[in-house]
Amino acid sequence: MSTLCGQVEQPAPILIIACGALAHEIVTLQALNGWAHIDLQCLDAELHNKPQLIAGKLRKKIAQYRHQYDNIFVAYADCGTAGEIDKVLQEEGIDRLPGAHCYSFFAGEQKFNQLAEQELGSFYLTDFLVQHFDRIMIKGLKLDVYPQLRDQFFAHYTRVVYLSQQDNPDLLARAKTAAVALGLEFKHEPCGYGDLQTGLEIQVLKFG
Repeated sequence: MSTLCGQVEQPAPILIIACGALAHEIVTLQALNGWAHIDLQCLDAELHNKPQLIAGKLRKKIAQYRHQYDNIFVAYADCGTAGEIDKVLQEEGIDRLPGAHCYSFFAGEQKFNQLAEQELGSFYLTDFLVQHFDRIMIKGLKLDVYPQLRDQFFAHYTRVVYLSQQDNPDLLARAKTAAVALGLEFKHEPCGYGDLQTGLEIQVLKFG
């Protein structure tokens, strides 16, 4: 938009408060789309294993930056919080990404529902979870210390579904290795950025 002085008015800054597991993908989308006016703050990705803590930490992060930004968007789905994230965001008047969890917005709701219907016992991985599988899943669940817990944690799973964002042979090989470590079958579904990309595009247009 041009001003009376002939200068181009810059879009208002947008703060994205995101799960740390999405940081790399959001930074990539920023670079690809030239979203220089988007700023990013992340919560610890290890909250993946402690969803009951997410809503409270989101509330604190919003309060921390509320006075600095008119435009805030949350890059979380419900993420196992049983509606607690939505309660916080409704109070704050802030939107979030669609869906129940990152697996559904990466795959897209329709595709994810198809995968779930095909096999209810699916355990999902994204690029981030593949890259940090040992830290978040093996050490996070203490399977390195108590390997016998694997059969308890994953007793109701039958396969690993890798929802990949990148075309990366190394990550694909590591995802297959993760499936072997869990004693599960393996399926690969290339997804790209899915509704993460479209969700951020909508916010850029909304606040632009």
